[in-house]
Amino acid sequence: MKRKSHSKTARVSRRTFTAGLGATGFLAGTAPFNIVRAQGAALKVGMLLPRSGFEAGIGQDCQRGVDITAGVLKELGLPPLQIINADTESSVDTARARAEKLISEGAQLLVGAFDSGQSTAIAQVAEQNGIPFVINIAAAPPITEQGYKFVFRNFPTAGMILRDAFIDQKEVFAAVGAAPKTAVFMHVNDTFGTAMKGGIGAVMPKFDMPYKIVETIAYDPAARDLSVEISKAKATGADALLCVSRLNDAILLTREMVKQRWTPMAIMSMGPGWYEDQYLKTLNKLSDGPLSFAPWYDPNKKLSKQLEAALAKAHPGVNMNVNHVYTFEALLIASDAYKRAGSGDPKALADAIRKTDIKDNVSIGPGIQFDAKGQNDKIKGGGIQNRGGKLVTVAPKEAANGNAEWPLKPYDKRA
Repeated sequence: MKRKSHSKTARVSRRTFTAGLGATGFLAGTAPFNIVRAQGAALKVGMLLPRSGFEAGIGQDCQRGVDITAGVLKELGLPPLQIINADTESSVDTARARAEKLISEGAQLLVGAFDSGQSTAIAQVAEQNGIPFVINIAAAPPITEQGYKFVFRNFPTAGMILRDAFIDQKEVFAAVGAAPKTAVFMHVNDTFGTAMKGGIGAVMPKFDMPYKIVETIAYDPAARDLSVEISKAKATGADALLCVSRLNDAILLTREMVKQRWTPMAIMSMGPGWYEDQYLKTLNKLSDGPLSFAPWYDPNKKLSKQLEAALAKAHPGVNMNVNHVYTFEALLIASDAYKRAGSGDPKALADAIRKTDIKDNVSIGPGIQFDAKGQNDKIKGGGIQNRGGKLVTVAPKEAANGNAEWPLKPYDKRA
């Protein structure tokens, strides 16, 4: 799909940015559905998520994506999955141990784990044991740069997220007729945040952005007090806050901005936290306005509407987001491969996953295929804005269902 709207606002397109990055995936072969059905057993999938610890809120939200998958797979005529849940406890070491335990318990395929550090550890275990690992969410580039044969990622790398974030930011700036001239960059100091920091230095110069970063502030995602960091950010006098966060710290940052009476022109997140339901519900009207430029779903796609309906039925009042979408798509990949492989044999599954070609999907982009490194390099991000407890997609134009509101309404003028 061509992006005519971006050609006017960004000199570097997604196509030119990714040119030469590798093969684009292969057309899938098929196996008769009755072969899988005749086996009389569902594929055993080990689901690794941070259900406790400082990332518990997001891990539990990813679980909602697991909850709604079975019914949708059935509607699509795909074979069922037997989910074996495991809690990584937001710890890299625990993630590694739980992955080993799941494999010893008979898991034929692993899915997880939201966090890049934890996913890196799981990838090592999966590769050592020859068990396919489908990453739902994790952006650190090195994960798919190790030459692994059993690791697959249907989620953009940090560089891809930044590429699309800058393209979509410029589209929003053009639409509202305004843009910040300066920004302070705040980021978590974990694997993902550090990768994004490095990516900004490498990617941002390619896009001739209208703002410059005047200061960079790193902090611990498990921190319980970010007053010093916000005070430092406010002192820069920057027009915008550019951030890479998690859920708990996004809430803390907002509360500190309210307390210190700092409302920048825009909050532009390039990661999780700000669009989470827990963020919206905890802060109520104070949650309105932030723009998140992140991997997202196309609300206009048929399967997106199907998944939204399933989520609304299982979890009324919950907004569909990244956590549900990419967790669902990881399981969709597993079931689709199982159907085509006609076997739960790990090697056969891995071979089938390499040949994935799912065009009817949920996330923004042309579908799900993997390159020679096991990376879906066609996936695209989007821009969304918090609006009255809902999430409005404002970019790219072909996936949008609303327009951006600009600038951020002052916190002290909200009821």
